[in-house]
Amino acid sequence: MSIPANIAINAQRLWDSIMETARFGATPKGGIRRLTLSDPDREVRDWFRTACEAAGCTVTIDEMGNMFARRPGRDNALPPISMGSHLDTQPTGGKFDGVLGVLAGLEVIRTLNDLQIETNAPIEVVNWTNEEGSRFAPAMLCSGVFAGVFTRAFADSREDRDGRRFGDELDRIGYRGTEPCGARRFGAHFELHIEQGPILEAEGRHVGIVTGVQGMRWFEVTVTGQESHAGSTPMPLRHDAMVAASRMIVAVDEIARQHGPAGVGTVGLVECRPNSRNVIPGSVFFSIDFRHPDDAEVAAMEHAMRNRLAALARDGGVSVAVERVWDSPAVRFDAGCIDAVRRAAAAEGYSAREIVSGPGHDAAYVARVAPTAMIFVPCEGGLSHNEAEKIGQQDATAGASVLLRAVLDTDQRLAERGRDG
Repeated sequence: MSIPANIAINAQRLWDSIMETARFGATPKGGIRRLTLSDPDREVRDWFRTACEAAGCTVTIDEMGNMFARRPGRDNALPPISMGSHLDTQPTGGKFDGVLGVLAGLEVIRTLNDLQIETNAPIEVVNWTNEEGSRFAPAMLCSGVFAGVFTRAFADSREDRDGRRFGDELDRIGYRGTEPCGARRFGAHFELHIEQGPILEAEGRHVGIVTGVQGMRWFEVTVTGQESHAGSTPMPLRHDAMVAASRMIVAVDEIARQHGPAGVGTVGLVECRPNSRNVIPGSVFFSIDFRHPDDAEVAAMEHAMRNRLAALARDGGVSVAVERVWDSPAVRFDAGCIDAVRRAAAAEGYSAREIVSGPGHDAAYVARVAPTAMIFVPCEGGLSHNEAEKIGQQDATAGASVLLRAVLDTDQRLAERGRDG
């Protein structure tokens, strides 16, 4: 099968689908709050399943709630070529993070139907559960189970900040499937995503050819002092958990800067107890996110952080407990899939550059079990995880067009390999 020279997706249909799904969990500021396994998550899942079935796909759900929509191929014994990302969002998320990759996959299916193109292998679109990790840590939880990084029991036991278990919430919304997670195999996997950074826009590039994902580690820190009356406890006799935690947070920032410019460190979640204006804080909980393209640098950042936090706890008369809750090593994507993206961008006439992903993505775990690559498109100002997140319709079109050609290129390449084989 040769790829038609003038093959094109329906740009308006893709854009309309993105805007339609933005109503599930819509916020007053124009973003989306669609936390994993919430009611809005169930609603967008229902929409996605209906849309895929209308496009002639068979939808299967595994035991972690991952959704797989399959379009048959000429030889259905072949492992499918898959495309996908996620439909869950941050608490103040945008319309495109994750969503673009899922709905562009659906648009690829619809385009193949419109043009009556029969692929050699089946083609699948995937909606991975709990990519964001904002409600249930760690991130990329269920692609992690799929790749054998986590167990189902571990995933089911994750709790949100209100004590609700992942497994119970998955059952509650009715998206616990019967297929064992990880049972299916992919011939190749592609994930389209917004860059979530400023490089492509700054360089005027249409497309990023993603060669890998940097290493990252998450930590949860609990600082314990002593609650006491704010008016009657002299300053020298205080064991103030908030003061000690604030110094630790500054230390995290300093450590990341010492490992720059590639190293980054973020404290994005802080909780103070008892959180009363006239009580000296007795306990503070906060998160740490360290990232770097070099795993050795991430390890060095962790080592420095543990030493600094222990010293600051002693100086402040408090105790500190640090738990590493996630460790995702740096990933290098498959050379053949990267080449397919490169050829696809060139065939469409898009300017492109190679790029390493700063954020984590489900593709990082899928790469452990299948040949994988990613495609980036620019987002305005590099802004993401924000209700003001924005891309142009032309960016969505470019990404979906490259995705379509990369999938067809890979289908052709795998078929030729099978004939030669």
